[in-house]
Amino acid sequence: MSIDVNAYGSFETIDCEADGAWLTVWFNQPEKRNPLSDQMVAELKTLCEKLSADPHCRGLTLRGRGGFFCAGGDLAGFKRMASAPRDEVIALSTNAASLFAAVRALPQVTIALIEGAAMAGGLGLACCCDVAMGLNSARFAFSETQIGITPAQIARYVLLKTGFATGRRLMVTAARFDGAGALGYGLLDVAADALEELEHHERGVRADTFRCAPGAIAATKRLLDTLPELPASDIAAYAAANFTDCFMSDEGREGIASFMEKRKPVWFQEI
Repeated sequence: MSIDVNAYGSFETIDCEADGAWLTVWFNQPEKRNPLSDQMVAELKTLCEKLSADPHCRGLTLRGRGGFFCAGGDLAGFKRMASAPRDEVIALSTNAASLFAAVRALPQVTIALIEGAAMAGGLGLACCCDVAMGLNSARFAFSETQIGITPAQIARYVLLKTGFATGRRLMVTAARFDGAGALGYGLLDVAADALEELEHHERGVRADTFRCAPGAIAATKRLLDTLPELPASDIAAYAAANFTDCFMSDEGREGIASFMEKRKPVWFQEI
């Protein structure tokens, strides 16, 4: 089943391209280095709402037009916020937080493919994805402290990706590094010298995804995000319920049957 991108609506700051059951979302303000403007945040949140209810989409890749992933916060937006009352600034920050949470919670496999640079909130957004890959020549930084602010709403996702000590150092010092450095810090899962090589790795993730049951992927993502928040006494019961719901579902029955019958399950797609 193929994706119908028209069902997602029309957007100004992002472009959606379907390749069968895979969606590529392009940040499309290259003249501004693809910032997380208020409009882009709103449009990405709308898209996430649509994707969360779309059984035809198996995965998505986030990319930036113009050879630049995302510059983070919008300078024009910061200028407006500078004269806004405290409650309004808190509301804007909270709104950005809801975007990061929405991307993290998507039931599909998500990939950030980084060219050029991923800075501040843009790099934080990549940390919300299941897989992050980038060019060795790309530039990275959590640059917030250089302009007197904090990486408030992305800090949790950065620490989940890098671990506490590394993430603390990178966010406190606003250190700059390239793709090889990002790979070493755990921010990237794949780093490559050429875009063609990076896209080859991205196709490999797609191929792996299409071998897996979409419901089981979604349930696994919920499991992994929920377990750290549970008291130790509740973990076994939650994990058992998560497993049993999948095992007893139509998808689970199909998976077990296909294994016993030595055939491919219905969700398997060769690409």
